[in-house]
Amino acid sequence: MKIEEFTLFSVSTNGDGEKTPSTRLTPNALPERGNSYAVVESSTGVSTRYARFKKALEQETVPQWYVLRATYGREKKAYDYLVAKGVTAFYPTMNIVKVIKGKRKKVRISCLPNIFFAYGTEECIKTFVYDNVNLPFLRFYYEHIHSGNKIIKKPLIIPNSQIESFKIICSHVNMDIIIQSRLISNFQRGEKVKVVEGVFKGVEGNVARCMGQQRVGIIVGGVFTVATAYVPSSFLKRK
Repeated sequence: MKIEEFTLFSVSTNGDGEKTPSTRLTPNALPERGNSYAVVESSTGVSTRYARFKKALEQETVPQWYVLRATYGREKKAYDYLVAKGVTAFYPTMNIVKVIKGKRKKVRISCLPNIFFAYGTEECIKTFVYDNVNLPFLRFYYEHIHSGNKIIKKPLIIPNSQIESFKIICSHVNMDIIIQSRLISNFQRGEKVKVVEGVFKGVEGNVARCMGQQRVGIIVGGVFTVATAYVPSSFLKRK
């Protein structure tokens, strides 16, 4: 059983340097249940629909990284449950200091409230997402793909390369890394690179200046941004 859990001690979550985590990724309202793929019919031909459904069916049998969300701060409970069942999962956390009963205490909290990642086939992950007895608060995080008049709703999948880069960034404590629940346009426009030296070696993403420093950022699943601390140009290789 493989467990992926990292603790961060310094995470920047907004442009003004505030260290308190925030996210707009996961509203408390649960999305509707039903099939993982919902298609709004249009005037497109049967062959196109068949090709999309065939691809969807193939996808269900291949292990992938899925974004899962749990309401009311119960992502740790869901994460622990999946790990106990042998599922590989990634739950990025950070430590903050709180004053409890007049004493300063280090407390671990989620970097992305309500969010964690699970690896497996879609059919495997469905057994947990649709488990109304043990995990009634767990759902897929969906993306909506528009093609003409057609809308396809499917669970958001994160490429393995992005998860691996995310893990590398999160494995270094006390560094000025960035995790934001939005897209940072600088990294969308930046040149694609790979970090080949230093503590962030292996990270692949786009290089850009952010908060006054040159960093390498990843727009994870096209939804939120994770970025390294400062990386010198000599540590970067163009892709």
